[in-house]
Amino acid sequence: MAAQDSSSAEIDTSLFITVSGPPGCGATTLCERLADAIGCPYVSGGDIFRELADDRELSLNQLTAKADESDEIDRALDQRLQQIAEEWGMANKPFILESRLAGWLAGDRADLRIWLDAPETVRLDRIDDRTETEAEMRVREVSEAGRYESYYEIDIGDRSFYDLHVNTARWSKAGVFRLVRAAIEEYDPELDEGAFTTPAMDI
Repeated sequence: MAAQDSSSAEIDTSLFITVSGPPGCGATTLCERLADAIGCPYVSGGDIFRELADDRELSLNQLTAKADESDEIDRALDQRLQQIAEEWGMANKPFILESRLAGWLAGDRADLRIWLDAPETVRLDRIDDRTETEAEMRVREVSEAGRYESYYEIDIGDRSFYDLHVNTARWSKAGVFRLVRAAIEEYDPELDEGAFTTPAMDI
């Protein structure tokens, strides 16, 4: 009963939270639950990328291929996400930003940076009902990692500055939510001194 209560009760916080991770990591599920519990909006980089694909009447795979050819699409997406991060970073209101680079884009504006992951086999099972195929997911992950390093000198494998790193294969959806909830409720801004910071990104 206590587990059910802790999964549904409201969260009183004003934190700016970023959530990142590879496809199938559970980021969307967590963000939806957090946004509902906190009563705050959240923006997904994936949704914006899909909007770009729809605007151009392209599939996600086709838009990814075009992004490989030029930095215009990536930079437009990242500029928009960074603008959102800047606006909410100064608002002193709760907000959730979810994208592969959310932690980097938000930088020191973020109060809590979360990385979610799971073994590839688990993540592939989770995307079975999506329009993106297994092969397309793998191509997208490799492509994005290469572009991040080429454009911004970012090693997406560097997790050192994340405040919380969760293997979502080890807990239920409710369990992952409770772990993150505990981190939010135990957050102490006075302990920020000496914490990892993200380098400024030139987009």
